Amino acid sequence: MKAIVITRAGGPEVLQLQEVEDPQLKDHEVLIRVYATALNGADTFQRKGSYPSPIGASPYPGLECSGTIVSVGKNVSKWKVGDQVCALLAGGGYAEKVAVPEGQVLPVPPGISLKDAASFPEVACTVWSTIFMMSRLSKGETLLIHGGSSGIGTFAIQIAKYRGSRVFVTAGSEEKLAFCKSIGADVGINYKTEDFVARVKEETAGQGVDVILDVMGASYHQRNLDSLNFDGRLFIIGIQGGVSTEVDLRALLGKRLTVQGAGLRSRSPENKTVIVNEVAKNVWPAIAEGKVKPVVYKSFPLSEAAEAHRLMESSQHIGKILLLP
Repeated sequence: MKAIVITRAGGPEVLQLQEVEDPQLKDHEVLIRVYATALNGADTFQRKGSYPSPIGASPYPGLECSGTIVSVGKNVSKWKVGDQVCALLAGGGYAEKVAVPEGQVLPVPPGISLKDAASFPEVACTVWSTIFMMSRLSKGETLLIHGGSSGIGTFAIQIAKYRGSRVFVTAGSEEKLAFCKSIGADVGINYKTEDFVARVKEETAGQGVDVILDVMGASYHQRNLDSLNFDGRLFIIGIQGGVSTEVDLRALLGKRLTVQGAGLRSRSPENKTVIVNEVAKNVWPAIAEGKVKPVVYKSFPLSEAAEAHRLMESSQHIGKILLLP
């Protein structure tokens, strides 16, 4: 099969389409002929050498895909050859075929094309496991999403609104904020021109928000704590703004705050199966109802993975970028 190989750590130009061995199918896995895969920020970090594949995972980038099952392991009972599916991967999506544990596979949501289905697994599992399973965002509460126009952000806006929350987002342009509002965001904050802490306090009568989904890490940490309501929950899923910072713990103690962090890729297959089952039960119905829609900015042939990475790193896109083998 053909796959995108990271020939060395570096810029987008190190991504090369090469002929490689087909995946070896294990007893509990299905083999998917990939129709589409989607880019994630983790792919760019892997390309640069700072986010290697977990032990035993495919060395090729790509954390989600859609496609058709072409083979099943002998212990697989849930899926059959010919099923159209999408899947959460530990790697290997940038290829013509990928092997994945059966518990990380989802049916293509009703009403969604096989191509667009590739945009859902990683964001759905990330958002559901963090905001809902761990931070317990509930109806009537307020959510602040940093990077509201990203793949994760555009998905989180829609599912949080579907479940009855008031949604705040930060983004870096008026165009991105307008899009976020068009899919349900209540309050848009341009982080380049506004202090998000002041705006959050203004919009919540001084109280703050209940949950924050943060991709920045260190550079936003104290301001995030300052933006939370009593019993607020901060969930960190990215460290784009650095890994180390000093914190005034008085806000943490005085407001009974919870700070959590998690990645998705390094979780065990068993843990991922739990998350995927929760997503199938709670998120897929919202997609079937048309309340959560795919947000796909652009698609590239797999051979143009380098160009797709350049677009992602330019931050000009809104939503997801797809690759088509």
